[in-house]
Amino acid sequence: MRKILSYTTVVLLFTTTGCKKFLEKNPDNRASLNTPEQVSQLLGTAYPQANYMAFCESISDNVADKGTGVQDRTNIDPYFFQDVNYKDQDSPEYYWDGCYTAIAAANQALETIRNAPDSTLYTAQKGEALVCRAYAHFMLVTFFSKPYSSLSGSTSAKDLGIPYVTTPEKIVFQQYDRKTVDYVYKMIEQDLLQGLPLLDDTKYKVKSYHFNKAAANAFAARFYLFKQDYAKVITYANAVLNAGNVISMLRPWNTTYLDYTPADMFAIYQKATEPANLLLVETASNWGRNYYSVRYALNSSIRDEIFGRNPTGGEWAFDSKTFTTGTVNYLLPKINEYFVRNSVNANIGVPYVMVPIFTAEEVLFNRAEAYLFTRNLSKCLEDLNTYASTRIIDSKTKKYDPALHTITVAKLTSYYGNGLSDLDKALNCVIDFKRAEYVQEGMRWFDLLRYDIPVYHETTDGRSFTLESGAKQRVFQLPETVKLSGMPLNPR
Repeated sequence: MRKILSYTTVVLLFTTTGCKKFLEKNPDNRASLNTPEQVSQLLGTAYPQANYMAFCESISDNVADKGTGVQDRTNIDPYFFQDVNYKDQDSPEYYWDGCYTAIAAANQALETIRNAPDSTLYTAQKGEALVCRAYAHFMLVTFFSKPYSSLSGSTSAKDLGIPYVTTPEKIVFQQYDRKTVDYVYKMIEQDLLQGLPLLDDTKYKVKSYHFNKAAANAFAARFYLFKQDYAKVITYANAVLNAGNVISMLRPWNTTYLDYTPADMFAIYQKATEPANLLLVETASNWGRNYYSVRYALNSSIRDEIFGRNPTGGEWAFDSKTFTTGTVNYLLPKINEYFVRNSVNANIGVPYVMVPIFTAEEVLFNRAEAYLFTRNLSKCLEDLNTYASTRIIDSKTKKYDPALHTITVAKLTSYYGNGLSDLDKALNCVIDFKRAEYVQEGMRWFDLLRYDIPVYHETTDGRSFTLESGAKQRVFQLPETVKLSGMPLNPR
């Protein structure tokens, strides 16, 4: 865990009077949190400022060996299903540190609120801190522990979780207990349900940079999807989607975006003014320059697999926006880097990527999937068709046509065959649509995890590697240094 320690040394070199005057002054006002506004500023750092896209995309089935490209450990090691031998930005260890740094900020804010003369002035800040703490722990348990399961015979009550930290660290090498996945989920749920009603969107200058109510409900929908409590997924998704016209919240890929240049796309995709972006977080990351140039990435074969045929019978608007740099680097223009120089005249600095943590599209997908597990196929198809109406085009007219492209059970059967139930066909459609939507963003890994789907990778020299269902390498390894805090690493 990242330790943030403060050391204060006072050397008595002057008279008692001189010392008294010196000690009456606060040497650093950053250490003082006395107002709701100051706590709000602290909470700006309560979001994991680290990027999961590189290692999640590289371990998924969205990538292949191009035979050439940038060599990067956060891309190479996951592709070969090995622990990532790297600890800087875009690595699992960097993400681990980023999450616990965010948790530390949330806990400091909560402690300040508890000790405030009038804690009622901090209601909105308390809500944000609790939801932030829940989110960071959720991401940690997702990547560094086995998936949660509510099924009979589940081992979630025994599987190693991650430390759920609720107080600021005040000693070096604090000892922590990983407890269990089940315990971590209960703590996440407790913080989330306590914090969500306290949020106040009017406290934010830019809503999408904080856990506003829509983003928090989107998080709740994702959490309950992982927890397999599907009725609650629908409830929280409705809190986001029933607030207005759903189509107006989705990215206009088959209309407005069709006329955009790649430069336009890079500029708009991660903007706070884009309605689809419910929560955005700034992360130090090389992914903006690497996501198409690394060796193990999207190639023409995987592109055709993802953006080829689909159950609507139409074409993906995505496919018309995919392009290459060079001969083998395929990309959708959406992951944009902005570079911050160390100083005005410096040639060095830090690259950043703004990550869309929650989007309206994910909420729609989560609701559609939840409808299937509550046996409501018609509502699922309704959501799938809403999504398709913003993504599918006719090959000739380049427009969406409901008469041609509406998804029906008959179309699902024609596409997926007769070997599945209607519900399973629709579920496959949801998962396939999500894969297309989030290609190169790492989100595919969440579904591969939840459904324990095997992943197959090959190399240009003929070698093949398989990440089997239940494989230990499906759980990312903890940083070696956690052993200093008394925690065991994940089995290998």
